[in-house]
Amino acid sequence: MINFRFAIASDLHIALPHTVNFNKPRFHLVEASIPIFESVLNHLEKLDLDFLLLPGDLTQDGEPDNHKWLQKRLETFPFPVYVIPGNHDVLTPLPSKKNIGFHEFPQYYRKAGYENCEKLYYSREILPNVQLIALNSNQFDAKGKQLGCLDTEQLEWLDRVLLEAQNKFILVMIHHNVIEHLPDQSQHPMGKRYMLDNAPILLEKLRKAGVQLIFSGHLHVQDIAEQAGIYDIVTGSTVGYPHPYRLLQFSQCDRGTKQLKIESFQIENVPNWQNLPQISRERIGEHSYPFMHRLLTLPPLNLAGEEAENLARDLRYFWADVSAGDRQFNFSDYPESVRTYLESFGAIDRDRKPLPIDNNALLVLQN
Repeated sequence: MINFRFAIASDLHIALPHTVNFNKPRFHLVEASIPIFESVLNHLEKLDLDFLLLPGDLTQDGEPDNHKWLQKRLETFPFPVYVIPGNHDVLTPLPSKKNIGFHEFPQYYRKAGYENCEKLYYSREILPNVQLIALNSNQFDAKGKQLGCLDTEQLEWLDRVLLEAQNKFILVMIHHNVIEHLPDQSQHPMGKRYMLDNAPILLEKLRKAGVQLIFSGHLHVQDIAEQAGIYDIVTGSTVGYPHPYRLLQFSQCDRGTKQLKIESFQIENVPNWQNLPQISRERIGEHSYPFMHRLLTLPPLNLAGEEAENLARDLRYFWADVSAGDRQFNFSDYPESVRTYLESFGAIDRDRKPLPIDNNALLVLQN
């Protein structure tokens, strides 16, 4: 029998006050990142947890001071913490005054998964017969452009690790999404940057090894997606609407049946930020027009002119509602093609029936 309880908080975007970049328009409240994270911890530290997962984008933009602050804060936790880098944590291959370098990341998190590890990925038996495989999905091409994929060396390492852990229960943590959480995400110009470029390769390896649980971030959306018996559980950003984090309970009975109970919580208020969800929902609304206009004018809708402009204004809170998860949309007053497409962003199954499992769910896993 295996039973354990853990938590997930993703895309913290930690930013000390002197590092906050106010010149960069964004949907999320980086300036409130530390009090929000402290509020999450105030809850988690009271619980009997076995561990905490932080699947990337730990800092605003890879600033050394922000990594140092988080490093010291994690060392005070009453339970183990495991991290991986996100695309905001290692912006450049080489270090600069503003950002840490690619290979410096493990040095900051020796007590958060990277003990005696120089690579940006690792594998740990975090509980008896429970193996965590933490993957690094951030790479750079020859010109220094950031990519979201697994390199050949890491994939070869993964083959060995999966073989060694074949008799254990395996959890996989990675920053980029491995299964689509949005319509046609892997192909859409606005969605594919959040997907792992070589996701099919990883999925096939995990499927053959019997892995069923992937925990990702990056998308800033609460969503649970399934493909061929594998679940990709993406957790929204603590600094983005609705400021979520998750508690999870894994249990296995005597007959071998395995299940994962998932509960989601939201931060409502922190010092100097009362009614936090309302503030962040309005923030998205204020910045949503260019985002929604682009979504409407790109394939598959290809809208143009006044129609796209009017609908983009009308959809002021659409992305906030998508981010919250479990939303059922009704755009019956819209043109049929637009209605069908936008409603497909809601919590529905393959037969377009309601499927509200993004925040709270009980997943029964295959034996």
